[in-house]
Amino acid sequence: VDVGKSPDIPYVYVTHSGLVRNYKPIQVVTACTLNIYNFPFDVQNCSLTFQSWLHTINDINITLMRSPEELREDKSLFMNQGEWELLHILSKYKSFSLDNDDYYAEMKFHVVIRRRPLFYTVNLLLPSIFLMVMDVVGFYLPPDSGERVSFKITLLLGYSVFLIVVSDTLPATAIGTPLIGVYFVVCMALLVISLTETVLIVRLVHKQDMQPPVPHWVKYLVLERAPVLFCIHRKHRFCSRLTSQTSDLEHYRDSSYGTAQCTHHHTCDIGRRLSHHDREGGLLGLGLPPAREPTPPIMDNILQEVTSIRHFLEKRDRCRDVAKEWLQVGYVLDVLLFRVYLVAMVAYSITLGTLWSVWQVA
Repeated sequence: VDVGKSPDIPYVYVTHSGLVRNYKPIQVVTACTLNIYNFPFDVQNCSLTFQSWLHTINDINITLMRSPEELREDKSLFMNQGEWELLHILSKYKSFSLDNDDYYAEMKFHVVIRRRPLFYTVNLLLPSIFLMVMDVVGFYLPPDSGERVSFKITLLLGYSVFLIVVSDTLPATAIGTPLIGVYFVVCMALLVISLTETVLIVRLVHKQDMQPPVPHWVKYLVLERAPVLFCIHRKHRFCSRLTSQTSDLEHYRDSSYGTAQCTHHHTCDIGRRLSHHDREGGLLGLGLPPAREPTPPIMDNILQEVTSIRHFLEKRDRCRDVAKEWLQVGYVLDVLLFRVYLVAMVAYSITLGTLWSVWQVA
């Protein structure tokens, strides 16, 4: 049957009760407004109205050949097995009058269809969920390694390409924005927030020995109060490398001090031997007091070198202490921001999952 045309059928059907049936099949193409806010879990209700404005109810009366209950559950003529699924067809008959004199018949059908969401779930939702899960896993990378920033930038670029690919799949309309589009925008915003947090933490723990000491209020809030309130355990793994280097420096300092002291004692012992030999050799015989031997120039150089090494080690220890404190501050802030980010993502996911589940069951 062509669209909008009814073929000529030269037969009529007459029953024994006098009922005459004249079939006029026709294919009608119509359009209805779609509410895509719940896409891809949307249910659409398209209405079809049949009535005659030229003939009154005395001339043409529109009725159903079957009962409304049978028509509601009949899906045998629904031939589209693709994207849409027919739920039921509701029918409603009424007669109305414009001047309270002539009455007209009207038959309205409500075709309720539901979109099959499997295709969109596999191609839209699951890739986005996987990328967001990888973003959460990226927080387990050490913040002082620098690899976390590259990893999150790669995720952000990948999600941007994903949105470009799926932009043609989403329904385009000026009436409203589907909730899944808002979901994609919020996921992109979460990725940007995650990258910003990572940049902040990396900046905080990078080149700690060149930063000023940690302020007292930061120590009190971040290193004392926050771990207790949010059950954050102190993490010394970040400072293991610094601790090993500090122990090496202390060992070197002890060795240097020991060498200097041994050298000093050895030189003084030589001076005592020489003084005792001179005293026995003639100074006492002349009745003169023994002369004090001057400090050798090499002794002054050794003392200066030892003093310089001591100042260098003390300065290095102070820098290492500052670096440890900044690392601990960065770790606590990283764990705290990660928990806030995780709570926000879980709450957002639960809300969307609940809404889509309700729409799917409805």
